[in-house]
Parts: sequence; C-alpha cells; structure tokens
Amino acid sequence: MVKRINTSQLRSQLRQAQSKQRQAINKYNQAVRNVNQAINNYNTAARAHNAKVRTNRQRLAGELARLQSRPTTTRYVRYSTSVQSVRTSFHRVEATAAAGTWADERNLLNMAEGEAANSVEALNRLLEESPEAVKDEDSRLEDTGLTNELTDIDPELQSRWAGALFSLSPRNPDAARHFCTSAREILTSILNGQAPDRVVQQSLPNFPPTPNGGVSRRAKIHYLLARTGNDVDGMAEFVDADIDSVITLFDDFNHGTHGPAGRFDFSQLTVIKRRVEGSIRFLHRIVN
Repeated sequence: MVKRINTSQLRSQLRQAQSKQRQAINKYNQAVRNVNQAINNYNTAARAHNAKVRTNRQRLAGELARLQSRPTTTRYVRYSTSVQSVRTSFHRVEATAAAGTWADERNLLNMAEGEAANSVEALNRLLEESPEAVKDEDSRLEDTGLTNELTDIDPELQSRWAGALFSLSPRNPDAARHFCTSAREILTSILNGQAPDRVVQQSLPNFPPTPNGGVSRRAKIHYLLARTGNDVDGMAEFVDADIDSVITLFDDFNHGTHGPAGRFDFSQLTVIKRRVEGSIRFLHRIVN
C-alpha cells in the first residue's frame, strides 16, 4: 500500500533532497578548488625551482667566463686545481641527472651546481687586483648567511661557528688561521657526527678505506647519501671534491702571501667565509 504524504511532508523531503544536493555540489567544488590549488602550488614551486636552476647555471657560466678571461697566474695554484676537480665531478652528476633515473627529491643537483659556481666565484674574487672598500668591516664579517643549518645538526656547532666569525678581523694577523681551523673542525664534526665509523662499516662493508684501512671521508659521504637514496653516480665524488676544495682554500690562505703585517683584507676574508657557508648549507641538505 502506497504511503500517503501531505504537502508539508513533501516540501520537507524536497528541502532535504535539495540540501543534500547542495552539500554534494559544495563538496565537489571544494575538491576541485583543492586540486586547482595543489596544481597552482606545484606550478609555482616548479617555476621557482627552474628559475633558481637557471640562475645557478648562468652564474656558473658567468664566473667561468670571468676566470677564462684572466691572464695566467701562479697565485692560488692549488685552489685553482681543486676548482677544476669540482667542475669535472659536477659534470658526472649532471650526466646522471640527465639520464632520468635519479628522482633528486632534495634538489641536490641545483645545490651542487651552486657549489660549483661558488668555487669559481671564490677564485675570481681572490684574483681581483682591487679589493672592495667597506666600512665597519669587523661587524660585516661577523654577519652570516647561515640560519638554522648548524643548529639542526648539532647546537654545539652553532657556538663554534659564532666563535669562528668572532675571530675574523682584517686587523687580526691570525684571522685566517683561526677561522680556517674552526671551520675545518666544523666540517669534520658534521661528517663524523652524522656518519660514525662503526655505523659506516656496518652499513657499507666494502667502504672506500683510507691508506691505513680506516673509514675515509668518501665512505662517510657514500653512507650519508645512501640514507636518502641519493648515492647516485658521481654525487659522492662531487661532495668529496667540494669539501676538499674548501680545505685546499684554507691551506692556500694559510701558506700564501697576503697584506701588510701578515693581514688579509676584508674582501679575502669575506671570500673564505662565504665559501664555507655554501659548503655547510650543502652538507646540511645532505644530512637532514
């Protein structure tokens, strides 16, 4: 028997049906908006990434052009050789990325290209004949481009970095030596803290050893890259070459000729500080 309904009940059912329809439409529209927003966010991120990649590529090309336009010199020979090693190893990383088998979710290719540019830029700045004149040099040298990178890894490293920056002063004849010593210890501490020998030996039984059979820096780098699936062809070699280039810069600074009374000028001290900052940012991206 068909159930009879009155006009009021019919209107109520219609309102309920219309309400459900509106809810369904609103839910659908919200889902569409969410998808569109996700697409917009992705496109924005992709444009920013591509622009940054182009910036690093252009910066590297520009710095190389500047370097090639300079006359032959016997200054900073060891660092110049290390810069060439960084460039050569970057080409291998670039070839790996071009093969299309590396996801590179951490954007390491872009950062590696930035480091390659940093290495050449540092050499160009060191070879400049006329250093820039800067007011309030000491306070400028204590400024840093690093934010939370060292604190993320180990808060103690941030304290060491602050001490290294404090030692920088064109009036301090030992500024470069003090800074280089602290910076070298920071780079070493990052690798040793994040890749202890015992852990590397367990994870990589066939690790590249040092001449005396110990765990090499290259082995630690392989381990750190493998943790995130980024131990691709050429990357460990590049990271190792980049760190070696920074350390070579330290050695060239400490054994090279410099200004009056054994002092380095503001421009030279700024170069080495920026080179170290770039290397720390790169390691931070790898280990975190």
